[in-house]
Amino acid sequence: MVRRLGFVPLLVGVLSVTPGSVALAQRPAGDAASFAAYVSTGYRVTPNVTYITASGTELKLDFYRPAQASGPLPTAIFMHGGGYRVTSRKEASVLSVMPYLQMGWNAVNVEYRGSGIALAPAAVEDARCALRWVINNAKEYNVDTERIIVTGQSAGSHLALMTGLAPASAGFDRNCPGAAPLKVAAVVSWYGVFDYTTLVDDPKRDYAITWIGGQPNYKDVAARVSPMTYVRAGLPPVIAIHGDADPIVP
Repeated sequence: MVRRLGFVPLLVGVLSVTPGSVALAQRPAGDAASFAAYVSTGYRVTPNVTYITASGTELKLDFYRPAQASGPLPTAIFMHGGGYRVTSRKEASVLSVMPYLQMGWNAVNVEYRGSGIALAPAAVEDARCALRWVINNAKEYNVDTERIIVTGQSAGSHLALMTGLAPASAGFDRNCPGAAPLKVAAVVSWYGVFDYTTLVDDPKRDYAITWIGGQPNYKDVAARVSPMTYVRAGLPPVIAIHGDADPIVP
């Protein structure tokens, strides 16, 4: 049986929370009841914030933050999976941000345009606009802009990679202009696509074909939305967690 990796708690050492930066940050690691009580009373949720309107659609994010933070915090921006077919699955993905909440971080759960609304590279543009929104609103939401990571699963992981690796010159930021550079401290990829150039002609990869392959210049688009295209010196660190027998994302 082939099993895709699930989400597990992850620590990124260089982004650790400093002592005293979050009230109630230390809890018994295995005490589920204690953690549930902490989340229900120690966190504030700002749901369904419109971070951009694109293709006539208001795109939303949910922002989770400790209720009693004493300063800017590390922040995880999460993008859901689903083969780019569904615009909003953020509500179904809320458990995926729990490891970051357990560490006392901020967490942002983001939706983006699915292929039924707009083809590639629309979802990449949305993911980068979500990062722009977080940076622009860092002061209000206690975000440490030097300790933002982007993460996701499957299609969302690919979008996290594109958010963290693509330069401004790639042209994905036209809908969310701003003076501050889009930068992240790290990318955490859960079984995400690194190279679409071979998948877009593979009938077994229907998600690639429905998101990219229907366009006349689909091969150029596939290269443009492939994180491998942007590998270069000076990138933020990337960790890729991926099963070696994954039947969906090779």
